[in-house]
Amino acid sequence: MKTQRLIDMHVHTDNSPDGVHSPMYVCENAVKNNLGAIAFTDHCEVDTYYKDKYNSMVFHSYFECSKARAAFRGQLLVLLGLEIGQPLSNTELADKIVSEKSYDFILGSIHTPKGFGGMDIKEIEYDKIDVYKFMSEYFSELSEIANWKGCDCLSHITAPMRRIEGKYHMNFDYSLIQNDVDNLLKEVIRNGKAIEINTSGLRQPIGKTMPDETLIKRYRELGGTKITVGSDAHTAQDVGKGITDGIKLAKKCGFQKLTFYVKREPIEVEIII
Repeated sequence: MKTQRLIDMHVHTDNSPDGVHSPMYVCENAVKNNLGAIAFTDHCEVDTYYKDKYNSMVFHSYFECSKARAAFRGQLLVLLGLEIGQPLSNTELADKIVSEKSYDFILGSIHTPKGFGGMDIKEIEYDKIDVYKFMSEYFSELSEIANWKGCDCLSHITAPMRRIEGKYHMNFDYSLIQNDVDNLLKEVIRNGKAIEINTSGLRQPIGKTMPDETLIKRYRELGGTKITVGSDAHTAQDVGKGITDGIKLAKKCGFQKLTFYVKREPIEVEIII
């Protein structure tokens, strides 16, 4: 009887500012949790690359994750990647970062949206702004990243909902900005990118994946085929958390296969859950 290969495509180490554990310890826990593969995707914020010393963190991440890959060869497929935040703030630098080393997988994301003076999405007071206007602009910015050749997948495309819904308890109706939602998903599809089912929301007050079923189902309706599942783990204990739930959700929304990446090339694996 076949068993589902569990692949966690979004994992952080202590080479991310908010990561806790070493790549070796993360891999130990991944093996313990019966994962077949993980992608190390430490943070790299392009807009503060030198100011916040991401240049050093990115170097150490690649070196230490490469050592972990060698140590766990035969037990765990270890993929080398990055989560690139705000790549279009300096496209030349972002291109240089992703081309300098032999990465398997690049996530594109937004943590500090335009118009907020470098404020993180975790710090914005959503009860004091028009959240529909904000999300419309957020999706527009993500659409631009979907056109950037440097990334393979857009990460947690509804990340602000961790605060909008999870902290401020505001009900958000995506149908009120349906054109913006569809434009983003169409750009992802047109550029051959994937979107991520980020399961970290299942461990947080929001209580659901990012994006949730509404947007995942719409992505499939529009013709989306590439989808990854990632825990967004920042500790070794969270590696693999929610991956089975994410796979089941993908299947529920009409996906027959998951996508993972090796040397920036998409590989599909059948969903058998």
